[in-house]
Amino acid sequence: MSMNLGPLFEPFELHNLKLRNRVAMAPMTRNFSPDGVPGENVVAYYRRRAEAGVGLIITEGTTVNHSAANGYPNVPAFHGSEALEGWKNVVDAVHEAGGAIFPQLWHVGAVRKEGTPPDPAVPGYSPSGLFAPGKPNGKAMTKEDIDDVITAFADAAQDAKALGFDGVEIHGAHGYLLDQFLWEGTNQRDDEYGGSLEDRLRFVVEIVEAVRHRVGPDFPIMLRFSQWKQQDYEAKLVHSPEELERFLKPLVEAGVDIFHASTRRFWEPEFEGSDLNLAGWTQKLSGKPTMSVGSVGLTEDFISGTFASKQEAVEKAGIDELVERMNNHEFELIAVGRALLQDPEWLIKVKEGRLNEVESFAKKSLAKLY
Repeated sequence: MSMNLGPLFEPFELHNLKLRNRVAMAPMTRNFSPDGVPGENVVAYYRRRAEAGVGLIITEGTTVNHSAANGYPNVPAFHGSEALEGWKNVVDAVHEAGGAIFPQLWHVGAVRKEGTPPDPAVPGYSPSGLFAPGKPNGKAMTKEDIDDVITAFADAAQDAKALGFDGVEIHGAHGYLLDQFLWEGTNQRDDEYGGSLEDRLRFVVEIVEAVRHRVGPDFPIMLRFSQWKQQDYEAKLVHSPEELERFLKPLVEAGVDIFHASTRRFWEPEFEGSDLNLAGWTQKLSGKPTMSVGSVGLTEDFISGTFASKQEAVEKAGIDELVERMNNHEFELIAVGRALLQDPEWLIKVKEGRLNEVESFAKKSLAKLY
């Protein structure tokens, strides 16, 4: 390794949040919470990463209290006494290990199919009854539905603060409900929640405002957003820095403290004429700290076997370029996903130069929680 890893291990502070380093565990759905309740195995899973030095844990997506929020089996809920008690155990374990933790608050929208728990009869909810452009699913939301979901996010954030979480992440990415409002391809509404970029933003802005009202001025709110969607990897919310600035400004005014700009590969430039990635542009234009993410620490074999083009070189997934970008303050925080899922001690091994001991990610690891 040719570079000093210092930028990864500098402390980070924002309001009441104090992180021991700049590395976060990215949110990753794991499906190990029967009836929506995180048990001792989930507690141990997050504790293990905190004990191994990760500064911030962002939990897997947790469903807010709306009948259509869930889209997958055994996903944890963020409502109800049993589930919240389970999350309190997770918070305590992470804090005891010296880490900080945010829950990721989530509604899957039209990704949900009828037959999914907890109530199989409930359809997917979305801005226009579309899973993807030209692909109907479920029901288009009424204004009352919109208000119900806004309240559900605010309730969840209030509960997170009461449980001792260090902040919250609102999931506005990857083609789920909030992103379905943001994306012109799935938002075909003709009321105040559809049309222009600013009107498509309205739902997310109102969620952030409601959360901020509940948690007060000093509790960090992070918003995760993405250009790409699970329905279309090439989709774009914005096509230029000017559009991105229009996108960010209302969210900053609503109360977002940190933007988690989700990309599939952190080294890819977002717009022509600059090497800045999406997080870099977001930090530059918003004035807020950002978190980048995308294939950190994964091997060439894994990347090429999933979603990378053949010409990408193995060093692209390495640490040197990440350190350089953080040295340049392109973004302040970095989230690591599958590398940490596979190897809880990934960060310690990187810090100590024991890269030969790092376990390579294997898809079979998704079948267990450890």
